[in-house]
Amino acid sequence: MPAFVAVEIDIHDPATYERYKELAPHSIAAYGGRYIVRGGRVEILEGTWKPSRLVLLEFPSAERARAWWHSPEYAEAKRLRQASASTEMILVEGLERPIG
Repeated sequence: MPAFVAVEIDIHDPATYERYKELAPHSIAAYGGRYIVRGGRVEILEGTWKPSRLVLLEFPSAERARAWWHSPEYAEAKRLRQASASTEMILVEGLERPIG
């Protein structure tokens, strides 16, 4: 069953974050993940939530997403992200087959 990692990011060190953006994609791909959203324009449809940057990743399973997050391949990129930005990150399991 697919799983998604949703990340809200508030960047406070753009130069270091640029290095993170160079390293992260390789580690994501190594665990079968892919970007669905990577910092596109955000429009509020309801409520007040307005993340300054939003990223959405898709993985083949929650297990693969967790393995990526804990992986040695992601360790340096994670360190750079944590040093350069404040982050809220969640893992959510998707549907086996989309509805509709």
